[in-house]
Amino acid sequence: MTENRPAKPQSGRHNLDPHLDRYAARTAGMTASEIRALFAVASRPEVVSLAGGMPNLAALPLDTLSAQVGEIIATEGLVALQYGSAHGVPALRDQICEIMSLEGIKAHPDDVVVTVGSQMGLDMVTRLFCDPGDVVIAEGPSYVGALGSFSAYQANVVHVAMDEHGLVPEGLREALRQTEKAGKRAKFLYTIPNFHNPAGVTLALDRRAEIVEICREYGVLIVEDNPYGLLGFDGQTYPALRSLDPDNVVYLGSFSKTFASGLRVGWVLAPHAVREKLVLAAESATLCPPTFNQMIVSRYLATHDWKGQVKKFRENYRERRDAMLSALQQYLPPGCSWTNPDGGFYVWVTVPEGVDTKAMLPRAVTARVAYASGTGFYADGFGSRQMRLSYCYPTPERIREGVRRLAAVLESEMDLSRTFGSVKARTIPGPETPSPDTV
Repeated sequence: MTENRPAKPQSGRHNLDPHLDRYAARTAGMTASEIRALFAVASRPEVVSLAGGMPNLAALPLDTLSAQVGEIIATEGLVALQYGSAHGVPALRDQICEIMSLEGIKAHPDDVVVTVGSQMGLDMVTRLFCDPGDVVIAEGPSYVGALGSFSAYQANVVHVAMDEHGLVPEGLREALRQTEKAGKRAKFLYTIPNFHNPAGVTLALDRRAEIVEICREYGVLIVEDNPYGLLGFDGQTYPALRSLDPDNVVYLGSFSKTFASGLRVGWVLAPHAVREKLVLAAESATLCPPTFNQMIVSRYLATHDWKGQVKKFRENYRERRDAMLSALQQYLPPGCSWTNPDGGFYVWVTVPEGVDTKAMLPRAVTARVAYASGTGFYADGFGSRQMRLSYCYPTPERIREGVRRLAAVLESEMDLSRTFGSVKARTIPGPETPSPDTV
């Protein structure tokens, strides 16, 4: 009789994950975000975190919201706690159209699909449009959550440079020309035109129509991500790209920055035919977004001075932005430069050649300050001389102290670089237009 023996454990990488050979090929593109990996460290109270983009919710009227939540449960609980439509609560879709009208968008509620945060909308749009090997054009640097979605669906990202006025139109045209020349297909341009994450810049008004025209010329869809659009420090709102070309722009919005991020309520405004597929994609992903959360947002918009609340947020973030810029000017050593945001959450810092911000990060955390290295915002290895500093959450006093600590670490790194040379041989501040061989 043959004795049954337990199988011998296999050697090598299979010991780490016995399911390795079962995964779909697309999982190879699923990697942990550098920024998310920082959260455990950055949340320690002794560390001044300039890394994460958490909204500061201290100004919210929590007593009023608490009473409204109780009222929803008491009067509409059987609806609020039940399944709903994948399309979203009708009243909220009406209100979303009113909000978007502030940016010149004329929309019908039927073309709005409510999502579990705008990240879900971005993921669905990528799933609908991108096959493996397709090209997505994106600003360089770009939002890390977007890069994660593109990678998960095996799309290739081609970055286009920005300057202080946002995405450079001629860079976009050249990237599309080179992509076409290489026999590749660019499916869409992904862009954050207002108060960019992470760069902090805003797309100039005179460039908006030009970029829309370039994309129309090359037959490329525009995916406009606009979570910060109402957070301009002077109260100005800019015309959305969607308002310039409703048939070729998919617009992503969110209540995470203007109300409450924990409710995870966002939306997609899409051309009518695309909207039909988005609803189907939403049904397959979540069946329906949480009705209760949508009703909380809708009740808040209907009964509260939400525009006044957004004004308070703007004032709060403007004070923190000013503290950040003042501290950078006071403490950072010569050779550093940074953007000057007029809204949103972020400043983008470039450090002197020879300093690698990713390599420097552990030493910064040891000095009790955290930031997001620029490499996490590129798909192609760039960004080693950049860092994103977030001013939205810490107090002005903590911001100044964090920058002071960061400056000390940076000066030490610069001294080491002068003595021993750069940690990395190649430190490039931004992307170049790709050649056909690299698309």
